[in-house]
Amino acid sequence: MRRRTFVRAAVAACSLSLLAAFAPAASASAEAGGQHSPSYKRVGYFTQWGVYGRDFQVKDMDTSGQAAKLTHINYAFGNVSSDGKCFTGNVPGEADAWADYARPLDAENSVDGVADTAEQPLAGNFNQLHELKAKHPGLKVLISLGGWSWSTHFSDAARTPASRKALVASCIDLYIKGNLPLDGARGGAGAAAGLFDGVDLDWEWPGSAGDTDTVFRPEDKQNFTALVREFRTQLDAYGRSLGKRKHYDLTAFVPTAPEKIDAGFEVRKIMRDLDFVNLQGYDFHVSGEKTTAQQSALYARGDFSVDQTVRDWLRRGAPARKLVMGMPFYGQGWTGVTGGGDGLNQPATAPAPATWAAGYEDYKALKKLADSGTYTVHRDRRGGHAWLFDGTTLWTYDDPQVLRTKTSYIRERGLGGAMFWSLDGDTADGELMTAVDRGLSRSY
Repeated sequence: MRRRTFVRAAVAACSLSLLAAFAPAASASAEAGGQHSPSYKRVGYFTQWGVYGRDFQVKDMDTSGQAAKLTHINYAFGNVSSDGKCFTGNVPGEADAWADYARPLDAENSVDGVADTAEQPLAGNFNQLHELKAKHPGLKVLISLGGWSWSTHFSDAARTPASRKALVASCIDLYIKGNLPLDGARGGAGAAAGLFDGVDLDWEWPGSAGDTDTVFRPEDKQNFTALVREFRTQLDAYGRSLGKRKHYDLTAFVPTAPEKIDAGFEVRKIMRDLDFVNLQGYDFHVSGEKTTAQQSALYARGDFSVDQTVRDWLRRGAPARKLVMGMPFYGQGWTGVTGGGDGLNQPATAPAPATWAAGYEDYKALKKLADSGTYTVHRDRRGGHAWLFDGTTLWTYDDPQVLRTKTSYIRERGLGGAMFWSLDGDTADGELMTAVDRGLSRSY
């Protein structure tokens, strides 16, 4: 999963060197015609930093219609310190308590239409997520720990029984119990209590290379299993202590590359404790490579694909109902493409210019390119992917037609649902979210 650099180097490195019946959980999804019947999981990542330059606020998940169609929001990300604890604060590049719970929102940007006051202990994204849950009963919010840039200290924190207990206890205290550090009038004991409904583990990657400063060891594989067990144990114990036997969800983001799966995951064991896993369904190829390629194909002979990822996890013992397919709400792009034809699998000189980071562009911007008439939309209907090409620049991405094919695959194979990175890439009216929701609801 990404942070501000928008670089999936783990898979770039991997790319370059890289039915049990499902009784789905109830959905919080609702359309104009009424409440959906029990349906598949729809998991969307909300990025902490997106409230700044992108100006994607929690309220936008409501006004776009996304919140009504989601079952889970994963808040990206929480960090783990060098001493192996979950923490927050205002530390550039490491934590942003201002965005999380200190930043006041005015009435216009608040879900409930009421401006934050100077005295309230919870503001920022956390308070807005509270308001969003109140408006959409049944919607769950999970704290997602790690991501590409913040998996640095997972290996150290998971090394011993004592360190695992300390890590998990700190995460539960901070996020589940909601005991936030004081930041002026904000925070304090229980300030965020009741906000988070579970934990999503985004350790990238146990047992194999991730970001340049991320530690990894061979024993991470067994230690990840033990860490998952420790989270399950402590979450269950805290749920029982509330007297209502509340169940806290425990999920993980997991890779596509077989060597990364085998290096870091005891699949059968972790699946006993995880409610589901979010499969990496994108960044199979990235714009840092020298040749254009698909980044999220459903099928691809002799290459990474969604189908290959699903089959690899099934073969290693994962139940189909616990596999949630990752889908990109963005594209990977190259420029300086030569070789003619439709541009795919051709040499390129550099990542394509883009709004936020070269080689990475939101779907909403790519939709405008597709509608501009300067790009041609190409499709591999058998492979289940699409790309744009103007003779020089190529973008590979998922549009509603691709997502319709992918949702059919989810239904046919009894998978657990769909996950999206990230919600801020969608259009203002939630075009991609709607396409997935309708596809999973058999509304097409």
